[in-house]
Amino acid sequence: MAEYIIAIDQGTTSSRAIVFDRKGTIISTGQKEHEQIFPKPGWVEHDPMEIWRNVQEVIGLALSRGDLTRHDIAAVGITNQRETAVVWDRKTGRPVYNAIVWQDTRTQPIVDRLAGDHGVDRFKDIVGLPLATYFSGTKIAWILENVDGAKEKAEAGDLAFGTTDSWVLWNLTGGTDGGVHVTDVTNASRTLFMDLETLEWRDDILAEFGVPRSMMPEIRSSSEVYGTAESSSLLRETPIAGILGDQQAATFGQVAFQAGESKNTYGTGNFLIFQTGEEIIRSKNGLLTTIGYKLGDGPTHYALEGSIAVTGSLIQWLRDQLGIISSAPEVEKLAAQVDDNGGVYFVPAFSGLFAPYWRPDARGAIVGMTRYVTKGHIARAALEAVAYQTRDVLDAVNADAGVDLTELKVDGGMVANDTLMQFQADVLGVPVVRPVVAETTALGAAYAAGLAVGFWSGLDDLTANWQEDRRWEPSMDEAERDRLLRQWRKAVTKSMDWVDDDVS
Repeated sequence: MAEYIIAIDQGTTSSRAIVFDRKGTIISTGQKEHEQIFPKPGWVEHDPMEIWRNVQEVIGLALSRGDLTRHDIAAVGITNQRETAVVWDRKTGRPVYNAIVWQDTRTQPIVDRLAGDHGVDRFKDIVGLPLATYFSGTKIAWILENVDGAKEKAEAGDLAFGTTDSWVLWNLTGGTDGGVHVTDVTNASRTLFMDLETLEWRDDILAEFGVPRSMMPEIRSSSEVYGTAESSSLLRETPIAGILGDQQAATFGQVAFQAGESKNTYGTGNFLIFQTGEEIIRSKNGLLTTIGYKLGDGPTHYALEGSIAVTGSLIQWLRDQLGIISSAPEVEKLAAQVDDNGGVYFVPAFSGLFAPYWRPDARGAIVGMTRYVTKGHIARAALEAVAYQTRDVLDAVNADAGVDLTELKVDGGMVANDTLMQFQADVLGVPVVRPVVAETTALGAAYAAGLAVGFWSGLDDLTANWQEDRRWEPSMDEAERDRLLRQWRKAVTKSMDWVDDDVS
């Protein structure tokens, strides 16, 4: 009898495969980073073929490290970087262009054109999202408008679009030989094309973007059998039975199923999701309305989301571009060399500002510099920026939902940083709670797949698995918190109005 579920976590910086048992405990993992391609300022790309090769490799690593075969695996779940767009040729299986990553800002002219006199909220009542470079719809339009022959091939029905869940699923189920072209409702809700109420693609919006309907994957629930792994795969004949966009997967892995429950994931960016149940709440405070999850034929569960573009990738930037640290964990040690930020505030608006500001004209700024400042202060300011941005988003959630959050569940790579987590609790004024299993993104995908094949009987089984690992209580004086937040918000204004027509 198969005793495990394997989750494929196709993330922004790496692809991972993680095997879980019935208790949600990690049995084995495989991970491999892929190249971050920066052709021009504001452009961010990935090679989809490299991603697919890496996915196959990490599946093998996870199975071999756990001394497992496909017979031990009951189902496969997929979770993914959500808005990253892949367009490929159905006949050859080759992408027509690199994947355009969610952080990429090249499509701002398309956003401006579509907004026109209507404004960026033109389609927001239907799709829950403002027009922004963040979402995959404008990226598809860019590829069709800028890659030779792409428009003609798309109109002939030869091209397929998918976020990376669809790309992995299509290849895993056979690719050019019968590959399944499907996405789930959570990923579909990040394209700018899906009606939140009907869960269908909107032909009128697709037409406005110039995207043929034939390119789009079929929209399915987050937990059902979509197909089985093809014969040459190490997982051959194993059902692929769960898909959740990474942030919804992390929320599911945190067993935040009900209205009023939330989590914050600290990854490449930060993403706070607040469940609103079966009710669609349209944000008036700069948040996104999105799909939380849908299990098979069950009801659709909605959520509010605050998306922050740059958090973990800021630490990566300190390592790779500035070279002031040689590994990401070193940032905590460097920040600990100073008692405070020395008056320095770091606004990492490398891709503009996302929630709750939505300012594509913003760019990164370090303010408050004096000769007193050391690289320790820069490191501390970078960590603090993560917490400040989360506070901005949480204030918007409280305003939209009308209910103040009483504690924040956290996950992702940066939650191992005790200095950051304590500062986060101090800035929020509420406890911050980390679970035993911090890999909640992969766990959520595993849960969705396991529910579909009866590996777990229901949500109560999943809730019973969740265990608290550590809790940080706020200890900062309220007056000091207010002073820091006032300075932070002043710093944010300094990053705005930077991009002119002749400045990228």
